[in-house]
Amino acid sequence: MSGLQQMDNRVSRASNLLLRSVVLGAGSCLPKRIVSNADLEKTLDTTDAWIIQRTGIKQRHVAAEDEPTSRLGLLAAEAALGEAGLKPQDLDLVLVATSTPDYTFPATATQIQAMLGMTNGAAFDLQAVCSGFIFALAAADKFLTSGSHKRALVVGAETFSRLLDWTDRRTCVLFGDGAGALVLEAREGAGTSSDRGVLTTQLRSDGRHRDKLYVDGGPSMTQTTGHLRMAGREVFRHAVGMVTDVVSQAFAATGTCAGDLDWFVPHQANRRIIDASAEKLGIAPNKVVVTIDLHGNTSAASIPLALAVARGDGRIKRGDLVMIEAMGGGFTWASALIRW
Repeated sequence: MSGLQQMDNRVSRASNLLLRSVVLGAGSCLPKRIVSNADLEKTLDTTDAWIIQRTGIKQRHVAAEDEPTSRLGLLAAEAALGEAGLKPQDLDLVLVATSTPDYTFPATATQIQAMLGMTNGAAFDLQAVCSGFIFALAAADKFLTSGSHKRALVVGAETFSRLLDWTDRRTCVLFGDGAGALVLEAREGAGTSSDRGVLTTQLRSDGRHRDKLYVDGGPSMTQTTGHLRMAGREVFRHAVGMVTDVVSQAFAATGTCAGDLDWFVPHQANRRIIDASAEKLGIAPNKVVVTIDLHGNTSAASIPLALAVARGDGRIKRGDLVMIEAMGGGFTWASALIRW
């Protein structure tokens, strides 16, 4: 631990203040190629109207061969660092949430670290599928608020198109590729919900649901990449209840309620799930950030992409209270409440 970090810890203990993980910058990256529903109509027994009605998706971005997960993550990271006004050398932690790493190993985080020119600190991947970004955010928050690290880059990056069976209309219409990133810094707060930064994270998992959403390949089982498989009705049936559970727990942990939120930024999996969750939680539709129509489900990249969009167009402002949530394969589900 550096002398500066030790001093930060002493100041916090002496003044009874808490360290918070404060967001300094957000960034995103989308592949150049856009695949519309009309494009999919040419090869699948489906229609634009059917896809929109069932999912809310109008198009998705699909990565080219020269756009691996690390490349998308790098560009999102550079954009986030730019907004934060920081250089890669200012970071001491890089976490990447992904289910589609460049390689089985080394970690995609180390590839992004190298491409940034960062040689200090630590970098590693974290895998919790669509909930991965919140799991990674929670991990970074623990490092920063413990005082062991000062600044973290948290990336959600995916090339889910590599996992799709493009003849299966039940799954291939749903997913897209992309990356999003946040830069966080440990700063002192008073320990109230008025503090800037991550106020709480709520993480859950239940491995009994593996067969409802999974990839049918892997190095240990089949020595192949495999394809994504999903029991859509079962996922939908569990999603709203699981999401509202962790969001309600976040409210309880911070003494806040739906009426206090400025923005609700859910995982962009399905428009019907988003609408049903917001309604059940009592969150007004005009407070819900929706990007699924343009991006599809980008798994761990979904939430940071949506945050970057809402930050970039001026909706999310400093001091805003933002709730994020997700559910993914495993099942995993999670929420985080952030004061921007």
